[in-house]
Amino acid sequence: MAEKNVANVEEEKITLIDVLKLVSPGTVLRTAIDDILRAEMGALIVVYSDKVNEIMEGGFSIDTLLSSQKIVELAKMDGAIIVSEDLKKIMNANVMLVPNISIKTEETGTRHKAAERTAKQAGTLVITVSERRKKITVYNGHLRYILQDTDEVLSRAVETLQILEKQREIFNELLSNLNLLEISGLVVVGDVCSVLQRIEIIMRTAKTMEKYLIELGREGGVIKMRLRELLKNIDREKSLILQDYETKEDTLDEFGFDDLLESENIANLLFSSSSDTKIAPKGYRILSKMNLGKKETNRLVEHFKNLSDILEASPKDLVEVLGEDTETFNKEVTSLKEQIMMAKKI
Repeated sequence: MAEKNVANVEEEKITLIDVLKLVSPGTVLRTAIDDILRAEMGALIVVYSDKVNEIMEGGFSIDTLLSSQKIVELAKMDGAIIVSEDLKKIMNANVMLVPNISIKTEETGTRHKAAERTAKQAGTLVITVSERRKKITVYNGHLRYILQDTDEVLSRAVETLQILEKQREIFNELLSNLNLLEISGLVVVGDVCSVLQRIEIIMRTAKTMEKYLIELGREGGVIKMRLRELLKNIDREKSLILQDYETKEDTLDEFGFDDLLESENIANLLFSSSSDTKIAPKGYRILSKMNLGKKETNRLVEHFKNLSDILEASPKDLVEVLGEDTETFNKEVTSLKEQIMMAKKI
């Protein structure tokens, strides 16, 4: 990520995630600013852009490879440190920044005012380290964010991970129940909505984790591995459920979190019916658990229309679709039903 030219990216396309990646633990910049903070010093670091030239005064040129040690030493001077767009070189030090004072800023300190105005005027990344507040603030265009203490972020990440683990347990139970109902032909809209609701909660919680993990950098390695395990097959199950019940994938994006917690809201949005309305899956998801190719699965669904009719089809009808693979299919269906009845994971 250090090779990303921040100043060349259009301001509106820069997100907090982009910025956090550049200053996450383990990067040269983060090591430097953490060392400056521990040394109880202040600093003002600016990523170069053509517009930065317009607001630079004084200082001296260095043009040396960027390292955390050099940044710490140069921070002992009062002026700003200018680093290259690719974050590989230190270009200037002890620079005075004179951005347009008419640019609005919510900051109070001289260094932070200059930093925010520079970020807005030059459309680039600016980092300030406050020796008095003991805080690191990053600006990029109109974006402002105070970097959190790594231990605090780690604590929040662990708490969020525990929530995800519990949500995954609930999801697994709901999915097992849906499996049973689908092979029994007893599904109602509410059963499908409960699973989709839980998937959406998991995915939204995982997005919160993304910011924590980027801010943690290398410190979040173990949590990242666990998150990957918890999200395994979630997208696939969601896609197959939506295909089974002919609903749109992005529809739930319209919901706020409070609306999402009401299953009846989901039922109305996705199916335009109440939660207790009976509904039949086409069978794509259950059939995906068998050794069937995509063509065979599509032929079965096209011929029989729904899962119940597929499972109850006579050998004669199945032969028309599967040919010599009918016997193998029937054995797999029997085995799959037994696993589902015993609430085994499939």
